[in-house]
Amino acid sequence: VQLQASGGGLVQAGGSLRLSCSASGRTGSSYVMGWFRQAPGKEREFVAGISWSGGRTRYEDSVKGRFTISRDNAKNTVYLQMDSLKPEDTAVYYCALDREGNVVRAWTGSYDYWGQGTQVTVSS
Repeated sequence: VQLQASGGGLVQAGGSLRLSCSASGRTGSSYVMGWFRQAPGKEREFVAGISWSGGRTRYEDSVKGRFTISRDNAKNTVYLQMDSLKPEDTAVYYCALDREGNVVRAWTGSYDYWGQGTQVTVSS
């Protein structure tokens, strides 16, 4: 399985970005997708996740109401719409795949495959 993340960049505070992550290879019949981020000197943290059906989503508290995760299973792609960005959102963002179906977990160890990361920088 390979995950390819894209869409990062430099944006001013209050702006928006949309990240995409495409999965290829033997992903299995159903899988959870998640987004994590890692800022310099900090541990990787959960941002958002979505079940196979899209019916279950989960967000880290600081992004609730600002970020929206969605997916298009026909394209094997997951999206993270990020609005009202803040400087503290600056990090490398990683997409990840959990083969365990419909439970959206926030623990990095639950995810089986990881993308290469895309840099998001929010200037004040």
